[in-house]
Amino acid sequence: MVSTYRVAVLGARGVGKSAIVRQFLYNEFSEVCVPTTARRLYLPAVVMNGHVHDLQILDFPPISTFPVNTLQEWADACCRGLRSVHAYILVYDICCFDSFEYVKTIRQQILETRVIGTSETPIIIVGNKRDLQRGRVIPRWNVSHLVRKTWKCGYVECSAKYNWHILLLFSELLKSVGCARCKHVHAALRFQGALRRNRCAIM
Repeated sequence: MVSTYRVAVLGARGVGKSAIVRQFLYNEFSEVCVPTTARRLYLPAVVMNGHVHDLQILDFPPISTFPVNTLQEWADACCRGLRSVHAYILVYDICCFDSFEYVKTIRQQILETRVIGTSETPIIIVGNKRDLQRGRVIPRWNVSHLVRKTWKCGYVECSAKYNWHILLLFSELLKSVGCARCKHVHAALRFQGALRRNRCAIM
């Protein structure tokens, strides 16, 4: 049985949203930063623990505000499909405090505007550029505690440049979506994970 999940990737300019997606899909990284100016759609098929998942990854440019309703969502070409996804990946740069504030704002707007099903829409906070650890502006423990304990969201730190924890991020994403939409699939993933390491591959 193939499951299809729509995932939105959001974040401030220059945090590495597209770099994370491209590292996951194509195992490539470019030192040249090309700003995302329009919504990009990627359609990979992913196999995890024997389950096939079709992903629709929507890479959005920075948005000023989360659309409050469907009319606003479709009036802006950059926001189309944003309210109907199954999960959100909110990316910030661990060396930029403003990018974390952006994530905090967008997350709050998602909770305030997606009334129907909000509690079951997973949000994963991602701290990118872990390779620049020395330039970190917020201690990892502080962010992790806030995100996991207070926000009740998943939290992953990664490096798109060195492909560190990129697969872990999407593995956690699939688990979160499975937990929210299909309890028995999540149980199967957890059971298999107890027997062997989680495996995630691209077809």
